[in-house]
Amino acid sequence: MAPKKRPVRLNITPTAGEGGLSTSTTIAATSDANLEALQKKLEELDLDEQQKKRLENFLTQKAKVGELKDDDFHRICELGVGNGGVVNKVCHKPSGLVMARKLIHLEIKPAIRNQIIRELQLLHECNSPYIVSFYGSFYSDGEISICMEHMDGGSLDQVLKEARRIPEEILGKVSIAVLRGLAYLREKHQIMHRDVKPSNILVNSRGEIKLCDFGVSGQLIDSMANSFVGTRSYMSPERLQGTHYSVQSDVWSMGLSLVELSIGRYPIPPPDAKELEAIFGRPIMDGTEGEMHSSTSPRPRPPGGRPMGSLLILIMILLQPPPKLPHGVFTSDFQDFPCVSCVCLFQNHTFIKRSEVEEMDFAGWLCKTMGLNQPSTPTRTAD
Repeated sequence: MAPKKRPVRLNITPTAGEGGLSTSTTIAATSDANLEALQKKLEELDLDEQQKKRLENFLTQKAKVGELKDDDFHRICELGVGNGGVVNKVCHKPSGLVMARKLIHLEIKPAIRNQIIRELQLLHECNSPYIVSFYGSFYSDGEISICMEHMDGGSLDQVLKEARRIPEEILGKVSIAVLRGLAYLREKHQIMHRDVKPSNILVNSRGEIKLCDFGVSGQLIDSMANSFVGTRSYMSPERLQGTHYSVQSDVWSMGLSLVELSIGRYPIPPPDAKELEAIFGRPIMDGTEGEMHSSTSPRPRPPGGRPMGSLLILIMILLQPPPKLPHGVFTSDFQDFPCVSCVCLFQNHTFIKRSEVEEMDFAGWLCKTMGLNQPSTPTRTAD
């Protein structure tokens, strides 16, 4: 029998720098004891063999990266802009690895900058098939760099632009991955995501679905709030009101995102009869009253048909019931799913149980939708 392959544990070694903390990270392999500790952690995640192998391969590659420096990156193209920074597809020249590098420009004091780098080191411990993997972070020329694995399918908001609407069976697999990612962050690291939305759910041609941009650094969140106003359109009513933030807020944001991905556009204000008919090609039942839409169905809209402003959207989130899926288009299980407000009900919902046993070639659907080359051994997703 071949010897069991052992993963490599990553050790962050601070080096001397301004404020006593390095502006880059050094990654080194550690002793057998630490290797065994990491193996135990992987076993605790209850991974299947394929997930475990992929995670071990990533950690092995990561151990070879070494210290991250600005001069070692070659920019390939821009992947997107958001959350106060730009994300580029880059090549790390010493290792030849392709990564996604997020650049965040902040005018902050060195002590605050070093605290952010320190807090970001927790990302080295976030090893899950449902969380975007992390290579490291560093500071250079007024920008904080966060280097992550490159997900070649992009984010679900980008996928939505190509697909126009994402099928229910696909969203079943998305829901499973997001819930497992949120559960991992909460149970293993005692942190909440705080920014669940389609642009923070990434996918790749191997059929993996992963969360990114979660609130691991409180100091970074505070610093960005002072220099950048991010979108609040996915925030739960209690968060907009400034009350206590809980995991239920992430659940609310997930439900809103699922409605958007299902109907093809942000669901506030809800689509009227004509728009629903244009989306689905036939008259559609009302999602709130269970009655057929008519062309005169009243819908709150700004005068003159102008796009709704962000302030009005926030008011609607606070004052109106959460958006629902229309009747007669989706299964009753899925139609009920986004309305659930409790994470334990989410995880044990009939829609999730059904999606866990359904076989779905997510990778094949994604590659066809996004024009990607599918791996030679495609994976059929059956959780």
